[in-house]
Amino acid sequence: MNLPIAATSLVDTAYDLIRRRILDNVWPPGHRALEQEVALALGMSRTPVREALVRLENDGLVEVVPRHGMRVLPVSPTDMREIYEILTALECMAAEIVARRKPTDAELQPLIQATADMDKALENDDLNAWAAADERFHASLIELSGNRQLAATVWNYWDRAHRARMFSLRLRPKPVNSTQEHTALVDRLRDGDAAGAAQVNREHRERASPELLVIFEQFKLAQM
Repeated sequence: MNLPIAATSLVDTAYDLIRRRILDNVWPPGHRALEQEVALALGMSRTPVREALVRLENDGLVEVVPRHGMRVLPVSPTDMREIYEILTALECMAAEIVARRKPTDAELQPLIQATADMDKALENDDLNAWAAADERFHASLIELSGNRQLAATVWNYWDRAHRARMFSLRLRPKPVNSTQEHTALVDRLRDGDAAGAAQVNREHRERASPELLVIFEQFKLAQM
């Protein structure tokens, strides 16, 4: 049975609020809460919360436990390794697609601005702002490819990668190399160098991925 429009809107709101708390680790992996507790935290009734939790379970972010509410699911080292391999391959494909079009500076502006914002965030020692700008760069690259199926596949894994990145943000070395690598990628895209763009992006991702996985090993984490 379809929910009324107003109810659907409440479900969307509950979904967005719960999802954001999970992605930003306000509710970390393993966090448990009764349905009523979630509803009270959001200031909503249980019905839209229940529907939202079902959607989040389908997304792989929570486990809905009958009569016991929900549990935030962890991301294991194996999960993260596989996710980063998939994202690296798809981003390199997106870089090739964009480069072959020889994009204009106007088209590349979202990537250029995101890189500038990353530099500014590092100057201010604001890692949250840096992470937001970094994600905006990579999301803009995917969108610029114009390949909807590629983008849909990337977004399917995006949330889990975001959670792990935010968890490890202050445990990793300061990300001073990323802006240089982003600038190099933009240059290859502008020049129409598809192979070069893919290679720069691959090296960028393959440098960053081990840094994240080392966090698991260094802190003896079986999951995050």
